[in-house]
Amino acid sequence: MDALRSALFALLFYPGTLLYVLTVIAVSPIGDAPVQRVVHAWSSFHNWLVRNILKIRIEWDGEIPEGAYLIAVKHQSMMEAVDTLHFARTPVVVMKRELTVIPLFGWVTRRYGVIGVDRDAGAAALRTMMTEARAAVAKGRPIIIFPEGTRVPYGDRPELRPGFAGLYRALGLPVVPVSHDVGRLWNRGFVKRSGTVHFKVGEVIPAGLKRPEVEARVHAAINALTP
Repeated sequence: MDALRSALFALLFYPGTLLYVLTVIAVSPIGDAPVQRVVHAWSSFHNWLVRNILKIRIEWDGEIPEGAYLIAVKHQSMMEAVDTLHFARTPVVVMKRELTVIPLFGWVTRRYGVIGVDRDAGAAALRTMMTEARAAVAKGRPIIIFPEGTRVPYGDRPELRPGFAGLYRALGLPVVPVSHDVGRLWNRGFVKRSGTVHFKVGEVIPAGLKRPEVEARVHAAINALTP
């Protein structure tokens, strides 16, 4: 049954995504607000499919506060990557550069406002990330980052990538850590299992901490639901 649900999800989500992409392109000349509304509608569409087609129930422990924050999220699947647009108001998401150069879809991500990071570019990538993140914060938009740098299997607890500490220091923002266990049901395979996933919002971590302390606290918080 999970395989059938997963196939139906794919048949609906990917053609639907193309329609949303084309809609963003059509409304783009009007301004930022219509673009953001369509992108958030796409994320809501994905969330509806997750809950109603894949039969994945989502439970939250805590709420993400509004305001200028660096939101650090555990990354295990595509599910939370798309659902981050529900986490905060018009957030800017730090993502791998490969996604921002996909035809049409990549243009939409850049038009909405993401920070594409080339993980092999070293210091140059970090400088670009800092510049774009400062510009986003100046517009009042929170920043969402996956501090481990990439998707990891459920149960893995890798060290944080250095870009997180650099961004934390450069922006001077407090951190809202978010842990979850989505990887139990949704991993890199095609079949997504039905069931309940949990998200937990950790205690806000203040700005201005030394790198070892903030990394240790964020690492522990985003792995709160990792066995």
